[in-house]
Amino acid sequence: MAGTYGDLVANGSFTNGTTGWWAGDPTKITLTASGAGAEAAATTDAINPWDAPFGQDNIVLRQGCLYTLSFTARASQANTSLRVQVGLGVDPWTADVDKTVDLGMADVHFVMQFTSSLATTAGQLSFQMGQGTSVTVYLTEVRLTTSTIREGFYVDPDNNAQKWVTINAGDPRAPKIQRSIASRPGARWFGDWNTNIQADVDAYVTAAAGTGKLPILAAYNMHWRDSGGQSSGGAPTPDAYRTWIDAFAAGIGDRPALVIVEPDSLAQAEYLPTEQARTDRYALLSYAAQSLAARPLVRAYLDGANATWIKPADMAARLIKGGIGTAKGFAVGVANFDATDISCGYGTQITAALTAQGIAGTKFVVDTARNGNGAMDDNGQHVDYCNPAGRRLGVPASIGVGGAEYLLWVKFPGDSDGQCGIAPENTAGTFSPYLAERLIDGH
Repeated sequence: MAGTYGDLVANGSFTNGTTGWWAGDPTKITLTASGAGAEAAATTDAINPWDAPFGQDNIVLRQGCLYTLSFTARASQANTSLRVQVGLGVDPWTADVDKTVDLGMADVHFVMQFTSSLATTAGQLSFQMGQGTSVTVYLTEVRLTTSTIREGFYVDPDNNAQKWVTINAGDPRAPKIQRSIASRPGARWFGDWNTNIQADVDAYVTAAAGTGKLPILAAYNMHWRDSGGQSSGGAPTPDAYRTWIDAFAAGIGDRPALVIVEPDSLAQAEYLPTEQARTDRYALLSYAAQSLAARPLVRAYLDGANATWIKPADMAARLIKGGIGTAKGFAVGVANFDATDISCGYGTQITAALTAQGIAGTKFVVDTARNGNGAMDDNGQHVDYCNPAGRRLGVPASIGVGGAEYLLWVKFPGDSDGQCGIAPENTAGTFSPYLAERLIDGH
């Protein structure tokens, strides 16, 4: 029987021939596969769609859960009808999906989303193609997945805190770091350290889908990243970045994911040294927003800075230039320490400014990984952004408050901001148990 999570369709690309698939009356339909997809051939004896069916049985469907069915198909002749059903595989054959699509002679990728009304282990996916003519349908990339916020956010099993705990299990700090940080959901950051970005993103999203959880990803490879600061690097050219972000989006594919797009990139845009560099920055962010928006289940949030950096109206203008119109929303407080109420107030002000400029209904998320004590020191002064003392863990990933859509751990606790503050020996992005313990204890 297929699993409850992950890819519920077995052998959906037909690399193992037709294993796992059935077909109807062989006098009306034959199903073959050479390893590069399936060929379903219907005869003239198949008058009705259901006369020439093929599909899979024993699919687990859970009532109230959101599912995504996707596949790529074409036909041997234009105007070919293909009926698609997902539902109960036994009497009374209740269907959650019953749609007919028109196929041409060029491959088209279809995506269908539905909420299951069924709770069953006898689910069925079927394709029906009888239409009174001799026709062949070519099919591949069949996937049926579920991964929703209802199931919770994905915990990265290879987060830096978990890696440290695994190696240092005997350290007296390990239990509290495991309990308070390593076991919490947070963002996996992807950048120029990933040698095959599409494969790496695909593996991560696949692992999340396999548990039914929603993965949080941060795309962090902007050309001229961090303006030469502690986290400098990124794509070597604008064209290289476009290629990279397209591969990043392709790695997610048609599966759900929440993506934080290029932290600090908009906040730093006006600090870039030339007009061309600034123009490129906005153009690249707009390109990233469009590339991710083309993936129907991706929730992409552009960088929205923090409450004490860029004025709300200015940030709104930058978000518009960076393509907020095609993104899900924006993120505030990423890698910062402002308290949740302050960040929510800032996000609400930006939303109002966007509405005033013609973009209404924009959502925002808040990074709460390290904002438990806010961003003020004992003297009421704002702390430095780089590994400051006296900070504390914030609320773990959850549904938002104060106008925020979600509260998320984006900058993972314990990962250094750079060689600065109370951890001058740790380069940006490396894990420090010293920083982690201070965040847990709030000192």
